[in-house]
Amino acid sequence: MGNTGKSENQERFDVIVVGGGLAGASAAYRLARAGVNVLLIERGSYAGAKNMTGGRLYTHSLEKLIPTFRTSAPLERKVSKEKISILTKSAGTTIEYLSDSTAPEEESYVVLRSKFDRWLVEMAEKAGAMVINNIQVTELIREGYEIIGVRCGEDEVYADVTILADGVNSLLAEQHKLREPVKAKQVAVSCKEVYTLPKGVLEERFGLSSSDDGAAWLCLGEMTHGQLGGGFVYTNKNSVSVGIVVGLEHIGNADVTIEEMMEEFTSHPVIAPLLKDSKLEERSGHVVPEAGLAGVSTLSGNGYMIVGDAAGFCINLGYTVRGMDFAISTGMMAADAYLEAREVGDYSSAMLKRYDAQIADSYVGKDLHLYKHFPEFLDNERIFKEYPSMVNNVMREVFLVNGNGATPLVPRLLKQVKTVGISNIIKDALKGVRSL
Repeated sequence: MGNTGKSENQERFDVIVVGGGLAGASAAYRLARAGVNVLLIERGSYAGAKNMTGGRLYTHSLEKLIPTFRTSAPLERKVSKEKISILTKSAGTTIEYLSDSTAPEEESYVVLRSKFDRWLVEMAEKAGAMVINNIQVTELIREGYEIIGVRCGEDEVYADVTILADGVNSLLAEQHKLREPVKAKQVAVSCKEVYTLPKGVLEERFGLSSSDDGAAWLCLGEMTHGQLGGGFVYTNKNSVSVGIVVGLEHIGNADVTIEEMMEEFTSHPVIAPLLKDSKLEERSGHVVPEAGLAGVSTLSGNGYMIVGDAAGFCINLGYTVRGMDFAISTGMMAADAYLEAREVGDYSSAMLKRYDAQIADSYVGKDLHLYKHFPEFLDNERIFKEYPSMVNNVMREVFLVNGNGATPLVPRLLKQVKTVGISNIIKDALKGVRSL
């Protein structure tokens, strides 16, 4: 049951949300709209101040939270062009898809989280949430097995329910053994840079028809030196977000640092022309969840729920990366679970398991289960080292003309295929198909 043993002089809210990212802000907004007395605590000087992600948001979840978001949200560009590149050190094979018009719930936009998170928290504040910035929650307050509030240095604040939305490495959850500790194999290290380009140049280089159209470009290959990971390029309004992601468990196996990998990626013949005469405005690094369902642990208990990256919600399929839509949806579902609990005044683990049930019944749980074996499939050095060489060598043979006289193409292609091994290709293909 909810805590009732504290003095009336204690500062008290119905719900405390720790973290002003997408999950925390979504929970606070939905709760405030329902008339809940909610406090959102953000350790940055403003929401998004410490979030340097520049990436792609699938907006079906935001559509449900704030249907009018297109009129006020700081969206960079709507993704109309998809590109995937397989790179060696000096060559690249690229697949491109130009999408036609999509239904609103199928849209995706490039966003800069430092801007977008700030907007979403401001929306929560306008809805009635109390927001406090520049404050770090140092500890959760427990009464027996129940979480009854938070401690910020010497200050204490109490609530019926605390929602943890403090990011992939949720120290609060681990400190109080609310979830399994995050393992190195469940996360990746990301390095990102933002380059500004003169007006009009960005559209020309990426082949975009207008200043509203955008591109999402994912890459894999030798830039990670055989380690699990890849590169990305996203078009913002007047800049380009470029980055590389490498599995934390594997990063020490490479013969170069992630900074050197990033330098190789931005100077690659496929990527470098996109950045010519640009200006580097920002460089940052952070940890991202990568394990899919294997990275999800305890979601709720007596007086608490865990949402977004803090709970490990993510899917990386190589050709698309999702996490932001999961964050918004899980924040909403945690808010809805609280509202159900409030009706009966019961904030016990048994009641808040409604949140777990909502996750399981939603697209979040279903998608995580569907692709639960894909991280294991990606943990294969051949995908990031041998296959990129094979693909680009095959393409070289296809287009090779040197004046020495043509030779049969099929034997030349088979020669390249045999560098990986036909049995390995069949084995990896079957594993990949089964994981999808």
